[in-house]
Amino acid sequence: MKEKMIYLDVCALCRPFDDQSFVRVRMESDAVKLILQSTRECLFQLVLSPVHYLEINALPDVIERIELLGVINIWMMRW
Repeated sequence: MKEKMIYLDVCALCRPFDDQSFVRVRMESDAVKLILQSTRECLFQLVLSPVHYLEINALPDVIERIELLGVINIWMMRW
């Protein structure tokens, strides 16, 4: 069975880096983490575009930028 394709924009990918003291932000972060875990388990295939790289490279937080680039590079190597 082929995996379902999922597109997460950079805003969604950045959610786990946001202030987790708000319930809504924490729930959205958990949802993103569950989706990413499902991609590692080959239940979903993450769809990436060149725009992901442009938007991530524009992030002011260097640590967040490096971590997100690492994550999407791992997905690109998988496919």
